[in-house]
Amino acid sequence: MVEEILAYNKHFVEKKGYEEYITNKYPDKKIAILSCMDTRLTALLPAALGIKNGDVKMIKNAGGVISHPFGSVVRSLLVAIFELGVEEIMVIAHSDCGACHMHSEDMVEKMKARGINPEYIDMMSFCGVDFHAWLDGFEDTEKSVRGTVDSIVRHPLIPSDVKVYGFIIDSTTGELTRVV
Repeated sequence: MVEEILAYNKHFVEKKGYEEYITNKYPDKKIAILSCMDTRLTALLPAALGIKNGDVKMIKNAGGVISHPFGSVVRSLLVAIFELGVEEIMVIAHSDCGACHMHSEDMVEKMKARGINPEYIDMMSFCGVDFHAWLDGFEDTEKSVRGTVDSIVRHPLIPSDVKVYGFIIDSTTGELTRVV
């Protein structure tokens, strides 16, 4: 699969397919979107929101959540705000999310089944890694969105003038439902 992607990329560059995507690093709409990495949202989310290349800063992870107050998601939001001029943040979860009802115990068992040494898992636990907090998903998508929005709004390094909104997008139709 990677070889096919590389071949396509070579052709794309040779034919100057990139020209319609040229923009700069500053988001035209001054918005950052935190969303899930779900494959259904790759093209659907921008299409449903009417955004194009250069409009927003897009941050994606499993579930569209903040799993640590000083992790990569918050770091990205801080860069977006202080370095790139973002003034608003949209948290957009989606229907039928794989992170919903995800449990760390199941994932740890899958790790072991794939050959991860159980001693490494024990060592990480001993060193303070809380697998429940790190790998558990959520049981209620709306509650997850509210919690993520709250984490951003209450974060001591996020300016109070940054507006934060929470939504759930239907992963089939693209319809947005406002939660916060």
